[in-house]
Amino acid sequence: MAGLIKHRSPHSARLERWFGAARLEEISALTAGPKWYGPPIHLLDCPGSVRLTKDGDFLGPFERGVFMSALDSLEAAVRRAAKVPKYGFHTGFTSISDALSRGSGGFSRKLVFQKTGPTGVIAVTTSLHKLGPQPIAGVAAAAAPGGTAYVDSDTGGFTFDNPAAGSYRLTGANVSASVLGNSLLLYDRTFGVLKAMASTATQAVTGVPTRYQSTTATDEDYIGGNFGFVEVGLTALAATAHNWTVCTYLDQANAASTMPSLTGNSAAIVHRLDHPVGQWFAPLESGDTGIKAWTQMQCSASVATGLINFVIGHPIGFMSMPLANTVFPFDWLTNIDQAPRIFADAYLAFLEITKPAATATTYTGIINMTSTSS
Repeated sequence: MAGLIKHRSPHSARLERWFGAARLEEISALTAGPKWYGPPIHLLDCPGSVRLTKDGDFLGPFERGVFMSALDSLEAAVRRAAKVPKYGFHTGFTSISDALSRGSGGFSRKLVFQKTGPTGVIAVTTSLHKLGPQPIAGVAAAAAPGGTAYVDSDTGGFTFDNPAAGSYRLTGANVSASVLGNSLLLYDRTFGVLKAMASTATQAVTGVPTRYQSTTATDEDYIGGNFGFVEVGLTALAATAHNWTVCTYLDQANAASTMPSLTGNSAAIVHRLDHPVGQWFAPLESGDTGIKAWTQMQCSASVATGLINFVIGHPIGFMSMPLANTVFPFDWLTNIDQAPRIFADAYLAFLEITKPAATATTYTGIINMTSTSS
């Protein structure tokens, strides 16, 4: 029964009422073109357990909010939380009541943030990694070949103490945006490497991430779902047409693979992803579902100036803010795939996904996570 609930399609009219027709269409496009290669990604602001699939479709139950606000629906969910859930609980807590008890008993952590994004490009994704004020701006990754395997204590990370036993799980958040219609992707930034520009030579990468490295599909740290992206650093690119050509990686089975050519952008501005419009992840070989590690970078043209980082991240979930300056509650505890794990030393970061307007946007919020062990 649980499997049937997990995979049914949500009612389209409910989704449209929750997000609005225009925003729902934008969200669907995030994984439809180009097609996403990893597992479905949670819509963290959507009640129930709705996920976005590789075809831009939606799976999972939409359980509240037919004519309710997000805040009212969250309050209703908390009131129901003391009851036995209709589906299995598999996050390290024995029940929702156990999770709530731990949260109120001193075993939770609040991660406060405010990120002010730059003026961007419509339908282009922006990295907030090197922007503050809270956490402070991150720094560029180390140069090739070694790069940087990010941990939470690195500059720009959400610093937290690892639990003595068990693990941290995301249980909720409250987030607002100064401009309506924007979406954030919360992800674990596991690795980055700075590429030498002004060269068409291949450049080896030897560094590897320390999280999400298992080749076993049932493990929580499975490689599948790890995505790559090409990020412009704090120096804009020179006005030179270019592509990212023979770039190689290890896939989810630890096999050598080559990324399909990715079109870059002449004079790409700082913080944006050097990808085509609408594309927030680098493409992979057919059949691949994740990146274990980058092994080589190459640019088709010698771009005289600019900074580029090749990055690996693991998606945790999308958060959409359909209204400006309004706090939206995100419920990660009562979803069917409840409370995603935050690994020890995780470096949590944000991507501003395919901006609906170029206007600079400030995001303010609190992320809540709770330990599964006392």
